[in-house]
Amino acid sequence: MSRDYSNSEIIDSIELVIPDDARGTRLDKYLGLLDSLKLSRSKIQKLIKEGLVTVDGSPAEHSHVLEGGERIVIQVAAAPPSDAKPEEIALDIRYEDETVIVVNKPPGMVTHPAAGNYTGTLVNALLHYTSKLSNLYGTERPGIVHRLDKETSGLIIVARTEAAHVFLQEELQKRNIKRTYRALVCGHVKEKEGEISLPIGRSLKDRKKMTVTHVKSRESITEYKLIDRYRLYDLLEVNLQTGRTHQIRVHFSHLGHPAFGDPDYGGRQKWHKGVYGYDKQIAQKGLEIMNRQALHAIKLVFPHPVTKEKITVESELPEDFRRLLEFLDSEGR
Repeated sequence: MSRDYSNSEIIDSIELVIPDDARGTRLDKYLGLLDSLKLSRSKIQKLIKEGLVTVDGSPAEHSHVLEGGERIVIQVAAAPPSDAKPEEIALDIRYEDETVIVVNKPPGMVTHPAAGNYTGTLVNALLHYTSKLSNLYGTERPGIVHRLDKETSGLIIVARTEAAHVFLQEELQKRNIKRTYRALVCGHVKEKEGEISLPIGRSLKDRKKMTVTHVKSRESITEYKLIDRYRLYDLLEVNLQTGRTHQIRVHFSHLGHPAFGDPDYGGRQKWHKGVYGYDKQIAQKGLEIMNRQALHAIKLVFPHPVTKEKITVESELPEDFRRLLEFLDSEGR
């Protein structure tokens, strides 16, 4: 039974082509598990019941078993206006067109409204900056393709259209978006470059934290390369193959090299095993300069949602990170 939308409701179509390896899977199960859609199986079933999902042009059935190669169209009503309020907050826009925006987020700014942070977020600033943002995945985080932690600075992709949002999420899932970070970690890594492949899941001891675990975890891969070495720390280039919550912070903390200044994963307590006196003073002075985790998303490379052209966006290190490295250059070698 199809649903009759009033003129005030806008329908946005999401188009997908089913890959061959999905053959034999029920349509509702496949779509419900597709990370790029962020729609539950029950939501998919509701859309199918309302006639808003078609397979090769015909209304879908709950029992449809995929063969591979089908063209799926999902119609989603535009979400109601966001509960988040526009706020006049300056934005550092590094790239912009009709489908996508790349913002250089400052440290201390939450990406989107959540418990305890309903104002002053990147979303609040974006709503003031433009009325054209994707509402595909809800009104609390319009346009947000991926997130950065509050105290992590750097580049974030924002989708302006629902089609761009779906495309970019799928490219993330396929690992076709390159996200490069600068990280200052405690101690010295054994290898000058390497890959950390350890599953990450929610900590059973503290539900606000993540941890390396094989219990209800997901594959997590981090690549790194040594850029510079100081007395107590290593400066690394880090590339994410996957994008789990706190991934870089958790992986390096697990290896005994937490990000400098990280309050949750040991970056304030662990200067370097066996270091005392003057070296500890270096660490304490460093925290006075940069009182947060030393992590910055410095570069993004992604295919454009429409032209598929490779887009490269870069940013410089923020002032506190630069000052910290200057201090370590002069006194922390």
